[in-house]
Amino acid sequence: MKWLVAVLLSVVTAVTMAVSPAWTDSAEENYTAYCARCHGDTGHGDGPSAVTLKTKPRNFGDCDRLRQISDDTMFNAIKRGGASVGLSDDMPNWSTDLGDDEIHELVAFVRTFCKKKSPPPLPP
Repeated sequence: MKWLVAVLLSVVTAVTMAVSPAWTDSAEENYTAYCARCHGDTGHGDGPSAVTLKTKPRNFGDCDRLRQISDDTMFNAIKRGGASVGLSDDMPNWSTDLGDDEIHELVAFVRTFCKKKSPPPLPP
C-alpha cells in the first residue's frame, strides 16, 4: 500500500510540474512592484518612470535582442544592477529586496514578454 501512495504522489508531482509555468504568481507581482515603473506593464520599456532615465529601459518584447541576453546576465543585472553587467547604472540592484529564487522566477517571467512571431504565410 505504501508503494501505491508513493507512486501516486510521484505521478501527481510530475503532472503538476509539467503544467506549471516556470514562474509563480509572485514573479508577476515582483515584476509589477519592482520593474513595471520603468520597463512598463507589458515590458516594452515604456513605464511611467522611463522618461526620467538617461537610458531607455530594455524592451523585453524585442525577441531578437532578448535572445542575445543570457539568463545569467539578466539574473546579475537584477541582483547587482545594470552596471555590474556593463549596462546602464539606471538599472538598480534588487539584492536586498529579492532572493535568488525570486530573481530566477523573475527572469523566466520577463522572457514571457517576448512572444514568438508566426512566420508570414507562404504565397499560394
